[in-house]
Amino acid sequence: MISTHVLDTKEGRPEAGLKVGLYHGEEELSLQETDDDGRIAELSPGGLEPGVYRIVFYAGSGFFDQIEVSVAITDPDEHLHVPLLLAPYSCVIYRGS
Repeated sequence: MISTHVLDTKEGRPEAGLKVGLYHGEEELSLQETDDDGRIAELSPGGLEPGVYRIVFYAGSGFFDQIEVSVAITDPDEHLHVPLLLAPYSCVIYRGS
């Protein structure tokens, strides 16, 4: 399972309504929006096979149009949390818990 959380570090609040896509190769597996708390509890639909997946954050806020990260899934039963800290001219993506 893959989840995410997006925080607007300029405003110091969660980023609600931000679209996030999950892709395997060119195939779109999921496209959702963050909730009022800036979260998507389950970005991945059902079980995932081992492999490389892309998470695309559609920021569309001035400087950053989209932010993309590739993640390698080795254990499909593991919960992978990938938060994004977003500011006007910087961003940080990390593996959360």
